[in-house]
Amino acid sequence: MPNFASPPPATQHALLSFPAPHVLLVTLNRPRDLNCINAQGHAELHDVWEWMDEEPSLRVGVLTGKGRAFCAGADLKEWNDRSQTSSSKTPMPASGFGGLARRKGRKPVLCAVNGLCFGGGAEMIINSDLVIASSRAALGLPEVKRGVVAMAGALPRLVRTVGKQRAMEMVLTGRTYTAEQAERWGLINEVIDVEDCVVKGGKVDDDAVSKKVVGRVVQVASEIAGNSPDAVLVSREGVKLGWEGIGADEATMMLSETWVRRLFEGENIKEGLRAFVEKRKPAWKDSKL
Repeated sequence: MPNFASPPPATQHALLSFPAPHVLLVTLNRPRDLNCINAQGHAELHDVWEWMDEEPSLRVGVLTGKGRAFCAGADLKEWNDRSQTSSSKTPMPASGFGGLARRKGRKPVLCAVNGLCFGGGAEMIINSDLVIASSRAALGLPEVKRGVVAMAGALPRLVRTVGKQRAMEMVLTGRTYTAEQAERWGLINEVIDVEDCVVKGGKVDDDAVSKKVVGRVVQVASEIAGNSPDAVLVSREGVKLGWEGIGADEATMMLSETWVRRLFEGENIKEGLRAFVEKRKPAWKDSKL
């Protein structure tokens, strides 16, 4: 394990690993439950993303799932058990579902969708920064079929990604979509062909699928991590301002007043320009923004 300024938080329902320099891989680890996230799992993910944002040496996070599912949403069995008893409901952390719905963090989180991706799982990919999926992945927002509503930030954000009619189709019918369909609609950046991971008898080798999809996402994460950490943070903030519905002029002014001045005062912009002139690869420093 790399040397960190502070140790990573303990997790029971997720595995933490570091597959490339400056990259954190978080693997949801409840495969028997299709990686549904329970109350403890939400709290753990909140702590993990907060730790990543505060850890200087980490620049990009990757989220995936173990087994045949990325994440099938909330733990409805837990919901049902609590609704049938007088036990008090564990509050959702401030960052919301999976630590992503209302996350205030600055570093990008990429999703490696290895398999089934429903409900809150689909909301997490909508709330993330980039998404790469297996060609055998299936996703959807089936909440209306269970009498519940997608309340992890997906509804207002989905319409900005796919448009009103497509968003209405997804949330009002609760249909399941292929990864290829989601890519055409702009929900997924890239689909990885995993037909070579189908073994004898038509059974899918889930580990092989995960290795292939996660491997590609780690490549992209490493590409991002190889850029100026300061410029990545500020660029991401600029895109987020527009995505959240702020006008271009106002967003640019907010970005300039809040971040750009600090960017120009930092060491990485000087190093990037110097490296360009000297025709060499920049030696970035951990961001202090």
